[in-house]
This record gives sequence, structure tokens and C-alpha cells, in this order.
Amino acid sequence: MASVTEQIKQKAFEIGFHKIGIVRAERLEKEGEHFKQWLEFNFHGGMQWLEREPEKRSDPNLIFPPAKSIIVVALNYYTPHEHEEKNSKGKISRYAWGDDYHDVLKEKLRELLTFIKTLDEAADGKICVDTAPVMDKAWAVRAGLGWLGKHSNVITKEFGSWVFLGEILLNLELEYETETIEDHCGTCTACLDACPTNAIVAPYLIDSKTCLSYATIESRDAELPLEITENMNGWLYGCDICQDVCPWNRFQKPTEETRFEPRPENVSTDLDQILSLTPERYAEKFRRSAMKRTKLGGLKRNAQAIKNGKK
Repeated sequence: MASVTEQIKQKAFEIGFHKIGIVRAERLEKEGEHFKQWLEFNFHGGMQWLEREPEKRSDPNLIFPPAKSIIVVALNYYTPHEHEEKNSKGKISRYAWGDDYHDVLKEKLRELLTFIKTLDEAADGKICVDTAPVMDKAWAVRAGLGWLGKHSNVITKEFGSWVFLGEILLNLELEYETETIEDHCGTCTACLDACPTNAIVAPYLIDSKTCLSYATIESRDAELPLEITENMNGWLYGCDICQDVCPWNRFQKPTEETRFEPRPENVSTDLDQILSLTPERYAEKFRRSAMKRTKLGGLKRNAQAIKNGKK
């Protein structure tokens, strides 16, 4: 009979996850120090919430005290569509084309946790997807799902970097991975060379303040700085340049998760349409979409910046 660990992994694949690894819930010493240094460099920009209780990010037991194991999953989100390179259009980052990944991953992780509770009635866990103070990428690397690329995204051999990550902090002892995947970036600097704002200040180190994704999604400034507006290249929401040029993404495969298929006009969006959105139409158009993150004011600011730059 398969062990509990083997049954969990089998169920994860049945649910639709593409990779799974399980590691011991313990403090991330080296990764935690790296994160603190990143904060000290002020590379997090206006994301002040990252400064709060940074020790929680490196110690899973401060988030879920009974945690003994961490189940780490990856879900491929690649769909084979292309942006329209038109002056009238704004490009949207691939991760936001379909339904909000937070909802999709949480639903699948809840199903997995429910299954685990059928194997052991004492099982309890906490589901984490991006917004929890958990170092998703560090755990994915430790669990052997992939390695951290120089653009700071996790790269998998099977799917490139087009994967979402999530975790279950679990109160059960399981069988743990014994191997990690070595860094296969080698001497490649494609992502550093392609970044239009030089936001990748060194391999594995991003200055959010000069990153197009940060500027178009997280920034709440009324106007974007000149170094951003001069280099937007039509990016309305997010930016995929560093992933588009990554040689490992030649191994990309279309996902079976239909909810990541693009919504109408959500690959490239008409800029004038964005500028004419009412709050009601905005709420309707982006319901259950990751693009809610920018808010209507941010989207309009981005669209106007693109139009001004194309004059």
C-alpha cells in the first residue's frame, strides 16, 4: 500500500498540480538574511507591508505553530497566445490573462487538504498562496521544484518559469525530498540584458522601484517616474520581458487549466477603452481577475502614460 506521502503526491497530480515537493517545516536561515538585506537596500519600494514582521517569512512555525511539513506545489499557467504590438493597445502580463490565480490555487489546495484529512483525522494545515508571509520561491527551490533564476523567478525544467506556487503548512510528519535542482542559468545574462529599466541590478537581485511590473501593478503614485514611462514598451499591467527572453521557456507547454485561458481582450487591451471605464464597468470586467490589484486609477494612469509615450 502506498504511504501517506505517496498518496498525497498522487492526489495532487489528480487535482491538476504539475509539480509537488514536500520538505520539513524549519527556519530559512540564509534566505531570511537575503530578504532582510533586500529590505535594507530599499528594493521593495512602496510595498511597506513587506517590512512588517520579516521574521515570519523565514519561519513557518510563526505562521502556523503546529507545522511539521510544507507541501509545495507548482501549477503551469502558460497559454499559447501572443500580444498585439499596436500603438492603440496595452499589453497585459501573461499571469493575469485568465481568472485570478489566487482563487484557482486555493481551491485546488483546499481539495488537497480535505483529502489529507481523510487519510489522518488529526491532520490540520494552513493554505498559503502568495499573499501569506511565506517565501514561496525559497520553499519551491528547497522542495526540488526548480531553481531560482537570475530574474528571481523559479525556473522548472519541464515548464520554464510559467508556474504559480502555493503551499500547505501541515501538522504531520511526512517523507521529505532529499535533492534540490542545481542552478542551470550558467553564464546566461539574457534577462539582465533585456530588462529595459535595468531593474535586475545583479543576478537574483531586483530593485522593485525600477521594475515595470512593480510600477504598473503595485505603485500607488499618481504619476509614474520618467525612467518608467520612457521604457514601458506598451506594458499596461505587469511585464514579461525577462521571462520571454529566458532560454528555459522554450520548454513551455500549454496548461490544461482552462481558467488560465485569456478573458476577452485580456492579452492586449484597447487603451481608450481602459481610459473610458466607469467604476461599475471596471468592477464587472475585472471580477475574479488578478488585475484588480492595480485598481481603476492605476490602470488609467498606466494607459495614459503609454499613450503619452507613443505620441
